[in-house]
Amino acid sequence: MSQPENFTAPLSADITPCDTLQKFLFENNPVRGELVDLSACWQEVQERHNYPAEIQTMLGEMLVASTLLSANLKFQGTIIMQIHGDGAVKLLVAECSTAANGAMKVRATAKLSEHTVLDPQAGMQALINANGQGRFLITLDPDDKLPGQKPYQGIVPLDGEEISTVIENYMLRSEQLDTKLWLAANRQVARGLLLQKLPSTGGVMARQDSATEAERIERENNMWQHAVALGSTLKREEMLSTDIATLMRRLFWEEDLRVFEPQSVQFHCTCTREKVGSMLKMLGVDEVGSALAELGSLHVNCEFCGQAYTYDAVDCAQLFLADSSAAVQVQQDLKH
Repeated sequence: MSQPENFTAPLSADITPCDTLQKFLFENNPVRGELVDLSACWQEVQERHNYPAEIQTMLGEMLVASTLLSANLKFQGTIIMQIHGDGAVKLLVAECSTAANGAMKVRATAKLSEHTVLDPQAGMQALINANGQGRFLITLDPDDKLPGQKPYQGIVPLDGEEISTVIENYMLRSEQLDTKLWLAANRQVARGLLLQKLPSTGGVMARQDSATEAERIERENNMWQHAVALGSTLKREEMLSTDIATLMRRLFWEEDLRVFEPQSVQFHCTCTREKVGSMLKMLGVDEVGSALAELGSLHVNCEFCGQAYTYDAVDCAQLFLADSSAAVQVQQDLKH
């Protein structure tokens, strides 16, 4: 296939398509897009867990979606995407953080009900929302929060038969943004495409446009529908078997695109011994002391990366060192 003159190659020959997010804009069309390949990151997530195929699909697609949405945020920080279920699947979590240089870091985890055998024929709603109490949450946590400022959190019912539909409904309901997602994941691959309709331009450009407001709105809606129609030709099997540079050429080779520098994406877990210690302090001296008396030492594994942290009596006493009476209480609990 020959490359059209109006197409700018999204990735140079020396850039690996894995672990890459590619932004682009449709020229003279109020639509932005992103393609992402997280295959290497996704495999790192799974090296630390043994998820069944049904969870691989849902969690991999969530990880892709969190990265796609994070790329459009206008702050440095983390987007945390969660699905709380009331069925066989209790929790799905995907996180993506963005640094000042544009580098992105991701991690993900899932929690299943104990002794659960998943039905391979069951859909997402049956696995997560069996009793209608499932919830979808997005948390935006900027790095430069002001004192006392809390992260923004949006919570909606679990509305949709697929991860992509749930997120599209959230974006339209909570952010008033027309958004379309195409997501695909298996054990080896995790890729996705996002198209989003930009807010009406207005301002000077609108005043210079001879069309009426109604005509301009209709034209923008037609452009949006055209972009969605192109994206809708993308099939799951094609996404799983094709790198994102080739996908862009196949989908938009007739379009006039403005393509930006690709952003790198890496797997990274933010757990530290200090954070685990803070969690233990939140449990309180009585509970920590009781657990130590029973177990001798505390062993905590990070649910994201599997890193093990061990705290003996001395370690736990030091956690409460600022409160001397609490540290003494830990020691006393160990003697009884």
